Amino acid sequence: MATTRTRLTAAERSEQLVGAAVTAFANAGYAGTTTDDVARLAGVSQPYVIRLFGSKQRLFIAAVEHACGRIEQSFREALLADPDLHSVGEAYQDLLAERDLMAVLLHGFAASSERDIGPVVRKGFGRIYQVIRDHSEASPEEIRDCLGVGMLLTVLATMQIIGPDPVPHDTWMTELTDSFDDETCEPPE
Repeated sequence: MATTRTRLTAAERSEQLVGAAVTAFANAGYAGTTTDDVARLAGVSQPYVIRLFGSKQRLFIAAVEHACGRIEQSFREALLADPDLHSVGEAYQDLLAERDLMAVLLHGFAASSERDIGPVVRKGFGRIYQVIRDHSEASPEEIRDCLGVGMLLTVLATMQIIGPDPVPHDTWMTELTDSFDDETCEPPE
């Protein structure tokens, strides 16, 4: 009996490719990932990837924009429900479980010296800041501290020190992670 394949729209296929790109770039970074890697993950041909995105760089930019957009959306929803920075911390805890998302964000920061990538990464990070600024009761200093803690948590999650399936902890890891309240954007008082 033959199986029937559902044909995806161009928008759905593009979304599928961005998801595959997030996974591929999270694993090997910008320099170490090819459009063929993304095509294999998505189950499409490499020429199809190029037809939709034009280049590896534009595909990477789409993956970084996706990561920033997910964070921005999550923070906006949390802050609309509660304008306290703790709501940002709680929202970020959920995002940290998406290790590929965090890794793509870090790869985006690392590739920011690329002429066409840097402006996109800076714009995405700026939008995240603006969402917190516009929807919270926090001062610019409190937002800066919150984003600093968020960056540390991003690095720790990407290194598998926190999040799903963490590596066994060395003493320094335990000391560092125990200094944070799991559901806030701030160290405990």
